[in-house]
Amino acid sequence: MNEIRAIEASQMKPEVDDFKIGDTVKVHFKIVEGKNERIQIYEGLVIAMKNSRVGKTFMVRKNSYGVGVERVFPLHSPRVARVEVTRPGKVRRAKLYYIRDKIGKAAKIKELVGKKKPPKAAVPPVETAPASED
Repeated sequence: MNEIRAIEASQMKPEVDDFKIGDTVKVHFKIVEGKNERIQIYEGLVIAMKNSRVGKTFMVRKNSYGVGVERVFPLHSPRVARVEVTRPGKVRRAKLYYIRDKIGKAAKIKELVGKKKPPKAAVPPVETAPASED
């Protein structure tokens, strides 16, 4: 069993981009055409994530000329160059399959707005004079 875990650990990507369900992402996917290799960008909404460890996959849905297109990407595949989050989403479900039935504005996901950090006040350190003994 430990041998299997060791093989899986060697195949996993060390730097996995942090994204979750509901995020709009750009998947940079390597495509081989004959001898040429190029990167194609697939942009859409992450509607599902399945499995764990080396077999983890995620499903991305986009609208292409009025037709919904879904594609499953293996997360640890060498063909997936990187995953870039363009818009974080705020959802309360683990799977967003209900988006398939929505049309137009109803298919939008609320954007997750991060909390703004208050600016650190530039207060100079207060110097205290040593107490004199009189």
